[in-house]
Amino acid sequence: MPSPRLEIHYCTQCRWLLRAGWMAQELLTTFSDGELAEVALIPARGGLFRILLDGEQLWDRKEEDGFPDIKTIKQRVRDRLFPDRPLGHSDRPGKAEAD
Repeated sequence: MPSPRLEIHYCTQCRWLLRAGWMAQELLTTFSDGELAEVALIPARGGLFRILLDGEQLWDRKEEDGFPDIKTIKQRVRDRLFPDRPLGHSDRPGKAEAD
């Protein structure tokens, strides 16, 4: 299996496919030109929403008490794969963080 591989496990009972698909699209747009070898959407059940990068957990909805914003996931992917790479607007503090 090519690396790096990102997996988004999403609950089909909760109908979180659109959320998972949107996150996949955002990540593939940010990490283009083969920086991510694969983004897999993996159906699950039981309220699961988990994101793994090469088998290591980046986010778990139950452990982190909710869904991530895309900025957080982009930063976590960048921090693991390309720590010196700037993310542009995703690196700037948001309005709530700046206050």
